[in-house]
Amino acid sequence: METFFAGEIATELVKELLKVVRRTYLCRPAAEQLKRSVDALLPIVQEIRHSGVELPQHRQSQLSELADQLRLALDLARKAAASPRWNVYRSMQLAHRMERLDHWISRWVERHMPAHVLADVHHLRVDYSARLDRIERTLDMTAASAALAAARVPVAVGSVPFSGSPLTEMMDGLVPAAAAARVPVAVGTAPSSGFPVAEMMEGLVLRGEGEKPVGVGIRVGKERVKEMLMAGGDRAAVVGISGIGGSGKTTLAKGICRDPQIRSYFNDRIYFETVSQSPNLESLKLKLWEQITGNMVLGAYNQIPQWQMELGPRDKGPVLVVLDDVWALSVLEELLFRVPGYKILVVSRFKFPSVVKNNYEMELLGEEDALSLFCHAAFEQQSIPFTADKKLVKQVVEECKGLPLALKVIGASLRDQPPKFWARAKNRLARGEAICDSHENKLLEHMASTIGFLSGKVRECFLDLGSFPEDKRIPLDVLINMWMELHDLDEEDAFAILVELSNKNLLTLFKDAQNRAGDIYSSYMEFFVTQHDVLRDLALHVNNCEPFTSRRRLIMPRRENELPREWERNKDELFEAQIVSINTGEMKESDWFQMHFPKAEVLILNFSADQYSLPPFLSTMPKLKVLVLINHGTSCTLMQNLSVFTTLNNLRSLWLEKIAVPPLPKTTVPLQNLRKVSLVLCELNNSLRGSKVDLSMTLPRLSHLTIDHCIDLTKLPSSICNIGSLQCISISNCHDLSELPGEFGKLSSLEILRVYACPSLKRLPQSICRLKRLKYLDISQSFNLQELPEELGHLTSLEKIDMRECSQLRTLPRSSSSLKSLGHVICDEEVALLWKEAERYIPDLRVQVAEECFNLDWLVE
Repeated sequence: METFFAGEIATELVKELLKVVRRTYLCRPAAEQLKRSVDALLPIVQEIRHSGVELPQHRQSQLSELADQLRLALDLARKAAASPRWNVYRSMQLAHRMERLDHWISRWVERHMPAHVLADVHHLRVDYSARLDRIERTLDMTAASAALAAARVPVAVGSVPFSGSPLTEMMDGLVPAAAAARVPVAVGTAPSSGFPVAEMMEGLVLRGEGEKPVGVGIRVGKERVKEMLMAGGDRAAVVGISGIGGSGKTTLAKGICRDPQIRSYFNDRIYFETVSQSPNLESLKLKLWEQITGNMVLGAYNQIPQWQMELGPRDKGPVLVVLDDVWALSVLEELLFRVPGYKILVVSRFKFPSVVKNNYEMELLGEEDALSLFCHAAFEQQSIPFTADKKLVKQVVEECKGLPLALKVIGASLRDQPPKFWARAKNRLARGEAICDSHENKLLEHMASTIGFLSGKVRECFLDLGSFPEDKRIPLDVLINMWMELHDLDEEDAFAILVELSNKNLLTLFKDAQNRAGDIYSSYMEFFVTQHDVLRDLALHVNNCEPFTSRRRLIMPRRENELPREWERNKDELFEAQIVSINTGEMKESDWFQMHFPKAEVLILNFSADQYSLPPFLSTMPKLKVLVLINHGTSCTLMQNLSVFTTLNNLRSLWLEKIAVPPLPKTTVPLQNLRKVSLVLCELNNSLRGSKVDLSMTLPRLSHLTIDHCIDLTKLPSSICNIGSLQCISISNCHDLSELPGEFGKLSSLEILRVYACPSLKRLPQSICRLKRLKYLDISQSFNLQELPEELGHLTSLEKIDMRECSQLRTLPRSSSSLKSLGHVICDEEVALLWKEAERYIPDLRVQVAEECFNLDWLVE
């Protein structure tokens, strides 16, 4: 099946590359070359695809590798075709990646294609030799049978021989494989055994077999929903998938999006958006309108002129938009555009019958499928092990009521536990059944029992996850840092808890994040955590079991325009909350009321606004250690009421995201205990331009400074170099940063320096060579970095350098051979050759050529 996908992708890729050649000048040469390579490859792939011959496993894996790279090339071409002409930097990066992809495809053809041809010739010879032998044997046996039959009563015309007769063998030898492949197979027929149950949990695609739905709800529902979506006319313009939380709705929707028939029907014009309980409607409407019509809009959705609304989509043909986790009819009605061919797949816990006329309601798993899924989570196999108590296992499975998420979570929590734990779990699940009549509330009661098996701090860390908004990615850096401060954990212990929760299916780490983020010098900035909304509901359910003012976590469960009335009714009380989480829109000073949080250590403010006034009750938080401000709006927020910062004497960590940082006055009160500052997607120039503030006096104990995606940052203030306590500086994706301060060598405590994805940076200051404690240097994706400091060899503590995609580097300093502590260098092939000489003088040096990585996450706005 990989050849099918490779052929489809290659065909679509050629179309997209033609668009790039016509529209994007800077990408044109790379796109033309890549198109020539794919044009040459396409007939071969199509021939394999239509042959009907099943290839051996190792050849399937090679074609799978090719299909993966063609997928990356297709994504790359689409991004290039949509890239604005004014964005020269983006076009240059896209062209560079196209060149590398073309080089990879050429090497693949040179390496594998001759071997494939020889293998095909050999298989043809063996196959036809075997068939001829069978035909000869069959003819001999048929002749013998005919002679025998002539001496007996003739056989009635029309009798058919049963399996195992000579005629059957003759048919086996003469029926071509391609013809056999065209025999129709009944839709929905499940294999008797051998399918990986893991696919029920994480996705629908089975390796090498395309998509195979597993489980009652998915197996039946997928075909029904596909029929609804591909029905002609407007009668099925809005199709729904409904069911209780954790029943597999989103899994089914994503599987439908990957289905080849659906992709072909909609010509890959499929868009998936998560709506959630408190969406930013204007931003979502604007995004969908741009995706559907292909027209870029400057400004807000309500500012689109009428003539442009009537113009319609640029590319004609059907388009599918999947709206996941829709909670309100009013929100859904706002997203119903009148565009020809526009179809919506609504995924929700509710049915919305006034709008959704064609709906599929998820069915829970049957006994067999539920047991198989549970066994995979609990035993990592598809059936009950011989050593397990079958009766007890089936009793626990029965209490999960066929809900996939409950089966996964409860199964994982009982993995490797002794029989007494299983018996206790069964009893607790059974007791939870009578608490509420609602199936969903029953689920929360059932799953709450699994939290009891977690150790104390692991349980508390799980409950902390409810403090973040639903359906939003949780920055790993925020989470780890919060746990460290709140629960007195070392970083290694906090990361171990993260991995444990992931292994128990209580949160989701993005692909390979566990391995990459676990590296000793890795930055958490590029990693995120997600959590199923039912698991978040579980955390909120457990938190809310405590009396209101005594709760350890005071959380707004969804975004609202104002603070909850229950908070206002109790505003004169002393709250015992250690974590306070607020999720609102724009807040003026008059919108707040005073509250008292003498024990609060973490304050998380999520909002969507152009202006935002900090709450006055910050002054009632004398123990506050962590302050997180995340703006989910489309532009940076102007902060007001900054005077409350003067009371935060114990603040240790500050995270600002999409904030316009104001200028710092000379009279800024020192934040004596602030250790960590993270600035993400912020506007900084106004705060830094002409600033006379001595940062070493304002932030005397700062040890970690992170600046990411602050595109207006051109240079750092020199006063940063006076902060002698700085141990780690991480600057990433700041495209206009052209230089580092010349006094950088004064940072005597600095151990980690990351300056990656800063393409305007052409050189590092010479003073950097005086950083005697520097252990890790990351200058990757600094495309215009032309040279390294001559005295680089003076960095006697340097252990690791990441310098991949530094394409302008032509030489290394002679002193690099003196880096005796250097043990690991990551770079491209060309730069690896420069390190050959140094390897003779550095005994333990390992030069690693970086794998070609075509990660397009950086293209997301």
